[in-house]
Amino acid sequence: MSGLVRNGVRIDDSFAEAFPMASTGLIVTAPTRKWANQAAATVTGYATSVIGCDCEAGVDAELSEEETPDGRPGVRLLFFAFSAKSAEKALVNRVGQCILTCPGTALYSAFDGDLKIKVGDAMRQFGDKWQMSKVVDGRRFWRVPVMDGEFFVESQVGVIKKSVGGGNLLVMGADWHKTMIATEAAVNAIHGVKDAIMPFPGGIVRSGSKVGSQYKGMSASTNDAYCPTLRGVTKSALDEDIGCVLEIVIDGLTDGAVREAMRAGLKAIIDLGPEEGAKRVGAGNYGGKLGPFHYHLKELAP
Repeated sequence: MSGLVRNGVRIDDSFAEAFPMASTGLIVTAPTRKWANQAAATVTGYATSVIGCDCEAGVDAELSEEETPDGRPGVRLLFFAFSAKSAEKALVNRVGQCILTCPGTALYSAFDGDLKIKVGDAMRQFGDKWQMSKVVDGRRFWRVPVMDGEFFVESQVGVIKKSVGGGNLLVMGADWHKTMIATEAAVNAIHGVKDAIMPFPGGIVRSGSKVGSQYKGMSASTNDAYCPTLRGVTKSALDEDIGCVLEIVIDGLTDGAVREAMRAGLKAIIDLGPEEGAKRVGAGNYGGKLGPFHYHLKELAP
């Protein structure tokens, strides 16, 4: 499937196929960077794939005191779900268990969006009628009394109805060590792209999947064509010099954000070269029949 060669790295003549998703964003702040990051890590936990999770989530950016609404250290978080309704359910549960409980935190909507979902409006009930509302610059907030002071939370959070989930890169190398070096270089580059996240652990997934399974009730199963240990017993997509495959999955607020993230990741892999990193890069798709967003590697390669 290799179509191009850039700096010795083979680029498949393939494309990533992605899908429409509803997205929402939060800005979480705290008195210190430590607690802002702790809140971010907790609320975005177990949010890798909507195949088995209530949403897909990750940190878009760390924010300085100059970039947050209340002048404290913060993080910008993005959440993706199949619908605004499912996004609301996921956020209410996650904010209630992971942000409300985290010392010193406050919560703000990251953007206006196409519509609003009630997050703070749900959190206010924890105040047991001791909560108070406050309007700042036309935006409503709730002050919910808690044992370390109060939880300051925006009443409603914006949702973008047509975001993108499922951009991806398949990074292929001689062994685990070199493949990981290349994949981590791509992850670091993608972190610099605004409005895009990588929901899997450290931005990387080793268990790339295909649709369906030989077991009843399994909607997805191991992508055997890209499993090195199955070469010779299945229809393999791997060359003989490939001993490891790692995948990066990307969600973005816009088509352009996913495209830029994939371009940045691909460039980082190519710049590293095959001696230190990956020998080949591919992408996962379903023949173009399921998702309307197609990201062709040959158009993204530098």
